[in-house]
Amino acid sequence: MSKAFTKESDGDDEDDLPEDMGGLPATAKNYMTPEGFARMRDELNSLMRKERPEVVKVVTWAAGNGDRSENGDYIYGKKRLREIDRRVRYLSKRLANAEVVDPARRAKTDQVFFGATVTTANAEDKERTVKIVGVDEVDLAKGHVSWISPIARALLRAQEGDVVRLRTPAGEEEIEIVKVSYI
Repeated sequence: MSKAFTKESDGDDEDDLPEDMGGLPATAKNYMTPEGFARMRDELNSLMRKERPEVVKVVTWAAGNGDRSENGDYIYGKKRLREIDRRVRYLSKRLANAEVVDPARRAKTDQVFFGATVTTANAEDKERTVKIVGVDEVDLAKGHVSWISPIARALLRAQEGDVVRLRTPAGEEEIEIVKVSYI
């Protein structure tokens, strides 16, 4: 059989999006902050306008060099193209399903909603600040937690001064909401 009719595969035949939409419940919307949406859109544009065309040039050049079976530039380039295309499909789907919520436009309130930056204190008066963001924006080093995470679910709809129960692996913990802001 001619190589033209065989499927090249690197063993990565996974779907672009898992069935659970990357951590989202099946019926949930993909809420995002404007910053998270812009970051994903910029990554998509960079892949499509810069990185993919560069890789296509290398693959085209390598294909013109003859034997493709032992051509490292060709083999790596084709693999990289598949990775880029997979990421492009993923980003496109996520952005198409995104609902951008700008926390700065929220009326002044001390109640916790999506996009809130919340400072909490536990029983030992140890403070922790988290920002409630979309599932694609999670960055624990910055204190950004998903709106579907256990801590966010415990905090949502509560107000400054409220004490909420947070289920942790070590058991239930009561935390007090010290401050709520929308930056």
